[in-house]
Amino acid sequence: MSKVKPQTLSGFMELLPEKQILFQSISDKIRNSFEIYGFTPLDTPIIESSEVLLAKAGGETEKQIYRFTKGEHDLSLRFDLTVPLAKYVAKNYGQLTFPFRRYQIGKVYRGERAQRGRFREFYQCDIDIIGDGALGIMNEAEIPSVIYRTFKSLGLSDFVIRLNNRKVLNGLFAILGVTDDSAEVMRTIDKLDKIGRGETQKLLAELSIGANAEKLLDILASDVPLVELEAFSGKNETFDLGLDELKAVTQHLAAFGVPDTHYAIDLTIARGLDYYTGTVYETFITAYPEIGSVCSGGRYDNLAEYYTDKKLPGVGISIGLTRLFFVLDDVGLLNTDVTTAPCDVLIIPMTDDFAPAVALATAFRTEGIRTQLYTEDKKFKAKMSYADKLGVPFVALLGEDEIAQGKITVKDMRTSEQVTASAAMLLAGIREKIAAAQDIPPIREI
Repeated sequence: MSKVKPQTLSGFMELLPEKQILFQSISDKIRNSFEIYGFTPLDTPIIESSEVLLAKAGGETEKQIYRFTKGEHDLSLRFDLTVPLAKYVAKNYGQLTFPFRRYQIGKVYRGERAQRGRFREFYQCDIDIIGDGALGIMNEAEIPSVIYRTFKSLGLSDFVIRLNNRKVLNGLFAILGVTDDSAEVMRTIDKLDKIGRGETQKLLAELSIGANAEKLLDILASDVPLVELEAFSGKNETFDLGLDELKAVTQHLAAFGVPDTHYAIDLTIARGLDYYTGTVYETFITAYPEIGSVCSGGRYDNLAEYYTDKKLPGVGISIGLTRLFFVLDDVGLLNTDVTTAPCDVLIIPMTDDFAPAVALATAFRTEGIRTQLYTEDKKFKAKMSYADKLGVPFVALLGEDEIAQGKITVKDMRTSEQVTASAAMLLAGIREKIAAAQDIPPIREI
């Protein structure tokens, strides 16, 4: 029988055990941060009816959808977590309590061209706060606090959350004479960091803003954006509302625990997607601007307009976890000091009677210690080599002398220190060292 070559499809990431544990550690810390802020978990199906999933899709998005039929059913794989959320809220409106705060960490699928750092299957970590008819500005002010706490918990300290408001931009466009192509002007501005000022000005000059393109770019580049914007107060109602919202958000950031070293008003942050209507956010690792935004999102007026007549405004952010993990690994920021072993203690029986070792493993597991029992018929050197290759912190040896004395011998694999004592005495020391190791963040300090 011919063998099939084992291979993984391009654009799909598989990790070896050590990296998978690091990936899971990052995911767990993100989840913990979301839960600290009172977000409830949500899990929606990966497969949805195409009619539901594609209700608001079009253009490039629809081209990237994985779509197929099963019997009479037209089905698609979810391409983000926002559309399934919209369906969920519309479907369960009567059973939900608003504001509805949810987080979701799950895989999404996009059939785009796979390239370095971009995937066809990837994890997103989303939070959203959905209001019933209205949603106060304080929710938009709280979001940067979630971003700040999340990335600090991962071990990052040198990052900045860039803030803007779409109403400010839309109002500014109107003041400068933009007529019916404000969405295209917005998308062009959103490319500024990538294509540079010269190319951006050239593209803007072809739109209705025309001769005011240079003036707009001067405003966007200001080092004192709020001062710059004040000059336009009273000239456009949308602009004035957006400026008030931007001031309200920044006014409360310190109280929410976000230091001024970690956020900045950046008028070039536009978020090219059309559905953003208020505050928008993008987060950058300062030392690696080439990575691009590692967390982005914003305010939108009506989450579920394609599924219900009820107005459900919201604000949310998304972390592309798979891409973030890839780029952090690529630049060497994953912390190799994190314990990536599948267990904390490996118990090696030194006699033919496994019963004492089984009882010890059960006792350790009852105390919450991740424990593995090695029962393979191998030489002692091979058993220790197994522990070493897995990076197991502690090996517990149980021989005839230990059994007779009611003790165990524990070897610290990192220091080679070996101690023989009662299980109760050694358990306390093991637990203390394990707790210290668990405090190590998965991303190393820049």
